[in-house]
Amino acid sequence: MSATIRPGAVRALVAPGLVSLVCLAILLGLGVWQLQRKGEKEALIARIVARSHVEPPADLPAPGTWDPARDEFERVRVAGTFLHDKETLVHGLAAGAVPGRALQGYYVLTPLRREAGGTVLVNRGFVPTELRDPAARKAAQVEGPVTVTGILRASEARTLFVPAADPAKGEWFNRDIAGISAAKGLPDSAPYLVEADATPNPGGWPKGGQLRVDLPNNHLQYAFTWFGIAACLLGVFGVFAWRRLTDASDAVPDREPA
Repeated sequence: MSATIRPGAVRALVAPGLVSLVCLAILLGLGVWQLQRKGEKEALIARIVARSHVEPPADLPAPGTWDPARDEFERVRVAGTFLHDKETLVHGLAAGAVPGRALQGYYVLTPLRREAGGTVLVNRGFVPTELRDPAARKAAQVEGPVTVTGILRASEARTLFVPAADPAKGEWFNRDIAGISAAKGLPDSAPYLVEADATPNPGGWPKGGQLRVDLPNNHLQYAFTWFGIAACLLGVFGVFAWRRLTDASDAVPDREPA
């Protein structure tokens, strides 16, 4: 018996072949996208490192000149007076004393009435849940003129899995600068915030310097994962097609000569 492949067997592979081709294109696209994200993350980390060590710190952008692409992560210094009665707590996590075990609590965003005019939100740092009440950290409610050094940050976008804010209850889950400013009646607030550096606050809390420079960059691993799945798909389809074709050829007997 000779191996003869029926035309119908080849046609039967068209549909699964097209589906596999579409899946392959998606997997390869995801892998390439992760490589692009890797480059973007590396550029972001380099940008943060370069700007976070600028000496001397720069002034805040003038009103109407804020450009996140240009100004975010700039090291700045601002003088003014804290408006503690308009403090906002934003749910968040911070690194704990034990590696891999995060602390649950809040970021303390306090408006600063600037000496130069206007207000700017300052993320003074993190407090654990038990220090939510300002009375529990009264020493940090500094009165009078202060100078804050920190990093400029843009508003934090709310992702799909982040709950919506409830301003009436004071529940915030992302650093929404415009939303918090409106809720606190700050029409002259800047469209950015200052992430305070690690200079200790009286009483030890809030703890500043929460901006992470060692951002996770696992995109190369993700890219290898997608490319690996694509290779497996090729292998599985190759074995599937070979078996279909060889089974079909075995099922066709040779004709006996007349």
